[in-house]
Amino acid sequence: MTSEHGAPAPLSDAAEHATDAPFDLVVRGEQTLTTAGIVAREIGIRDGRVVAIEPLGSGLVGTEVIELADDQVMIPGLVDTHVHVNEPGRTEWEGFDSATRAAAAGGVTTLIDMPLNSIPPTVNVDALAEKKAAAQGKTHIDVGFWGGAIPGNEDDLRGLHDAGVFGFKCFLLHSGVDEFPHLTADEMEADMAKLAEFDSLMIVHAEDSRAIDHAPSPEGDEYARFLASRPRGAENLAIAEVIERARWTGVRAHVLHLSSSDALPMLASAKKDGVKITVETCPHYLTLLAEEVPNGATAFKCCPPIREAGNRELLWEGLLDGTIDCIVSDHSPSTIDLKDPENGDFGVAWGGVASLQLGLSLIWSEAKKRGIDLPQVMQWMASAPADLAGLPTKGRIALGCDADFAIFEPESAQIVDVNRLHHKNPVSPYDGRALAGVVKGTWVRGQRVDFETARGRMIRRGDV
Repeated sequence: MTSEHGAPAPLSDAAEHATDAPFDLVVRGEQTLTTAGIVAREIGIRDGRVVAIEPLGSGLVGTEVIELADDQVMIPGLVDTHVHVNEPGRTEWEGFDSATRAAAAGGVTTLIDMPLNSIPPTVNVDALAEKKAAAQGKTHIDVGFWGGAIPGNEDDLRGLHDAGVFGFKCFLLHSGVDEFPHLTADEMEADMAKLAEFDSLMIVHAEDSRAIDHAPSPEGDEYARFLASRPRGAENLAIAEVIERARWTGVRAHVLHLSSSDALPMLASAKKDGVKITVETCPHYLTLLAEEVPNGATAFKCCPPIREAGNRELLWEGLLDGTIDCIVSDHSPSTIDLKDPENGDFGVAWGGVASLQLGLSLIWSEAKKRGIDLPQVMQWMASAPADLAGLPTKGRIALGCDADFAIFEPESAQIVDVNRLHHKNPVSPYDGRALAGVVKGTWVRGQRVDFETARGRMIRRGDV
C-alpha cells in the first residue's frame, strides 16, 4: 500500500491550507480504512474531496462531524465496473433510480453501466446521448458508461472514446439480446488494433460459441444439465483467443466474469509475458456452488455458470496470488417472469444474477472464513476496479480523492430478504442467506445518500 498522504491528484491551494477553516465534514474513528490500512484517523472533507487525514485526537473542526462507533469502519466507496442498468428500453428489468439506490445501500459509490440490454445499446454517440438523457436526475451515486463493440461499428469507436466511455465491451458468442451481436475472434482483433491506437480498453465476455454449440442443450430443470451446456472449455478457448489477440495488437484487454479456474495458469503466464490483460470475477462464483443449486432454481442461472466447489476455491487462490485483479457484481437482473419460475427451465430462463446491493457482505462473509482481512477485500472491490476504469480519485480514502465512503459494521449480521432490497425485481439466489457485515450509510463526495435526492453525477473516462 502507498502512504495515505500520497495524493492521487494535486490538491488545490485551498486544500493545502485545509486546517485554516472548518471542514464541511469531519469523520473521526478508531477504524478508518485509508491507504495505510485500518488506522485511527480524523478525515477532513471540503468541497467533496478529502483534504486532511490526521491522527485521531487532532481536533479537526467540521460543520458536520461523524463519530464512528467502536464496531464501525469508515471504508472507501466500492467501485462496480460491471452493472447492467438496462435503461432505456428494458427499464422494467432495472433502471438508474433503482440500480443506484441498490448500489448505495451496498456501499457502492461509483458504477459503470454496460452497453447492452438497454435499447438502443451504447454502440454510437447518439445512443450514448440517449442513455445519458434517460439517466438524468435519477442517479444516487456516480455513473459512467462502457461503449459496445459490435460488427459494423468500427467507425463509431473513436467517437465514443472521445465522448468519455471507459472502454468497449464485446462478446465472442450470442450476447443474449439480438440488438448487440457478437464479434468473431478476427473481428475482435481488428477492433483491438483500432483501440490500441488511442489506448482504450477492450473488455470481453469470453466464451467460445463453437464449444457451446457442441455441448449438451440446457433445456429442463436440472442444473447439472445447464452446467454441462456451458463447459469450462468454452471459457478456456475464448480466453486463449483474448490473450493472443491482445498480445498481437498491444491493446489493454480485460476478461469479464471469470468462472473457469482452468484459465488461471494461462492468464498468469500472459501477465508475466507482459500482455496487458486484467481479470475480474464476481460474488456468485466466489460464494455459490453448483453442487448446492436446487433443480429448477433459475435465480442461480448466469453465463458463464456457477461451477463446483473445487473450482471456487481455486478462484479464491487466483485472487490471493494476483492473477484475478478485482471483484465486481455483473448485476444482470430481469423481470421475474423471464426467470421462468413456473417451470424452472434453465434453457429458457434469463441468465443473470442480481447482487448489486449485496456484493460487499457476500464477499466479506466468505473472506472472513478464509482469514482474509477487510483491507484486502476493499482492494479487490474498490481501488482495483477504480484503477481498471482509470479513476484515480475513486476507490480509496486519500488526500485529493473524492470523499466517497461508507460506514460498515463488519461484525454485524443480516438475513437477505429479497423483498426489502432496492433492486426493481425481487428475485435473487441469496434470498434467506445469512451474511456478515452491514452497510450503515453511504456518502458520495461528502454528501450522504438519502435515497430520495439523486445527487450522483455522470462521469467520463479520465475524470479526476
